[in-house]
Amino acid sequence: MSFLAMFRLESHRLWLRPLAWVLLALSLAWLGWNFTLLLGSFLASQVQRAALADSPGYVDLVAVPLLGQLAQLAFLVVPLLAMSSLAGERRDGSLPLLFSAGLPASRIVLGKYAAVLLWLLAWLLLTLAMPLSLAHATTPDWGKLAAAALGIALMLAALAALAVAASAFTAHPAIAAVLALLLGLALWTANLGAQLAGVDNGVINWLAMSTHEQNLLRGLVSSADVLWFVLLIAACLALATRRLAAERERG
Repeated sequence: MSFLAMFRLESHRLWLRPLAWVLLALSLAWLGWNFTLLLGSFLASQVQRAALADSPGYVDLVAVPLLGQLAQLAFLVVPLLAMSSLAGERRDGSLPLLFSAGLPASRIVLGKYAAVLLWLLAWLLLTLAMPLSLAHATTPDWGKLAAAALGIALMLAALAALAVAASAFTAHPAIAAVLALLLGLALWTANLGAQLAGVDNGVINWLAMSTHEQNLLRGLVSSADVLWFVLLIAACLALATRRLAAERERG
C-alpha cells in the first residue's frame, strides 16, 4: 500500500463520516452569519470612513475578521475531525492490518495527515468564497488578504499535525480530541501570562502561535513566522511517526 492509497482511504472515510459533514455545515452556517454581520457593519460605517484619509477597507473590516472567526473555530473543529485518524484505527484493531500490509509508519501518518489537511483547506476556500463573492464591488487589498489566507492555512496545517500526533498516542478518539484542543490552546496562549505580568520575553513570544499568526493576519509575511509553523508541523508528524514505528516494532 502506498502513500496515495492511504490518502485515498482516509479521504474516503472522511467523506463518509457524518461528523465531518456536521462540522462543515455548522461551521459554515456560523461563519456565514458572521459574514452578514460584518458586511452590515461595514456598509453602515461607509459614510464615516469616507471622511478619513487612511481608513480601513473591505479586507480589514470584513475578510480578515471573518478569517479570525474561522481561526477560533479551528481549535475545536480540527481536533474533532482528526481525533479518529490513528486512535480510531488502534481502538478498532485495524492498525496491525496496516502494518501487515507493509506500509511504513511514515506513510500511514502522512496519508492520514494529508487527507485531514485537504478537508481543512476546502473549508478555508469555502470561507474565503464569502468575502470574495463581493470583491468585484469593492477595492480589496489583495496582498493583505493573501497574507491572512496564508496565515490561516498554516495554522490549520499546524493544528492538524498536532491533532494527528495526539491521536497517535491514545486509543480513545475523545481523549485525542481533548489533548489536541488543550495543546493547541496552550501554544496559542503561551505568552499570555508573561504579557499580563508586563514581561516582554522574546523567547516566550516566539513560542506562542498567536505571535506568528497575528503578524500574518496583519499582512506581514515573514520567513521566521512561516518557518515556525513548518517546524511545528514537522515535529508533530515526526513524533506521530516515531510512536507508530515503536508500536510496530513491539508487534
